[in-house]
Amino acid sequence: MKAVVVEQYASIDQIELKDVPSPRIEPGQLRVRVEAAGIGFVDGLKIEGRYQTKDPLPFIPGTEFAGVVTEGAAGGFEPGMRVMGMTRSGALAEEIVVGPSALHPLPDGVAAEVAASFRANYLTALYALSGRAALCAGEQLLVLGAAGGTGTAAVQIGKLLGARLIAAASTPDKREFARTHGADADIDYTQTGWRDTLKELTNGHGADVIFDPVGGEISVQAFRSIAWRGRHLVVGFAAGAIPALPFNLPLLKGGALLGVDLAQLPTREPELQKRLMSELMNWLANGELKPVVGRVFALEEFREAFRTMQTRGALGKMVVRIAK
Repeated sequence: MKAVVVEQYASIDQIELKDVPSPRIEPGQLRVRVEAAGIGFVDGLKIEGRYQTKDPLPFIPGTEFAGVVTEGAAGGFEPGMRVMGMTRSGALAEEIVVGPSALHPLPDGVAAEVAASFRANYLTALYALSGRAALCAGEQLLVLGAAGGTGTAAVQIGKLLGARLIAAASTPDKREFARTHGADADIDYTQTGWRDTLKELTNGHGADVIFDPVGGEISVQAFRSIAWRGRHLVVGFAAGAIPALPFNLPLLKGGALLGVDLAQLPTREPELQKRLMSELMNWLANGELKPVVGRVFALEEFREAFRTMQTRGALGKMVVRIAK
């Protein structure tokens, strides 16, 4: 089978697409023919060896995928079933072998490209906004990086939860993209006076909840504009820098920093994950939630998919189409 293989931690330019043996299947596992795989910021960090944990070399990157079960029967899954899945690695390949806990049935009518860009971003957004911040209807939600994969998901999920959405992004195209997908207002956070704009948009109240996958100095400035008893969700550091927040700010604001680590949710709070996934799948099945797919690339174009994502020029999440 063809697969993207990381033999040494390196830049995406040094990673190759190779022919490798199909993965061995063990009892209780399922083989899935991968139709599409999502490309996320974490995937790029893992390839470069800059993520918090390192995958043993060699490995096949990619954590999120959609496809069809071709072998095995376990956990209610059997050959012929369409599925979406999330795993530690291995999705950027024509086949993957996983346990049933990694899979979720795919509702009829949902395209593989949609499913492959859905689970990580939208589960992160719902876990953050509902499971961590307890976002309430009518609250002011500020989404930083609102046109990226998790940012777009946060905009859509926030609207479904009844919040007033303020999208912060760096270019007119990104801000228009966020408005198209549900934002009520937008802010250019590259402008010096953007906090004054936020103050005006919230009538001096500030943001009740801040969804922050960006990091850097923008995170500190955003917290300075948080409402009393506001909640700042630490989702990631796409800007590269991990900010240092003065401890007097949470004291003065009565605010809270809340970490959002989706990787630990299955082991630490499995029942919560099950409930959140059920809520997401219901929204997806009845059409209330329409996930946004960014650009779709062929497997041979995987490097371009990563470059587009890493340059932060992406609108939505990048997807690699593997099987036709």
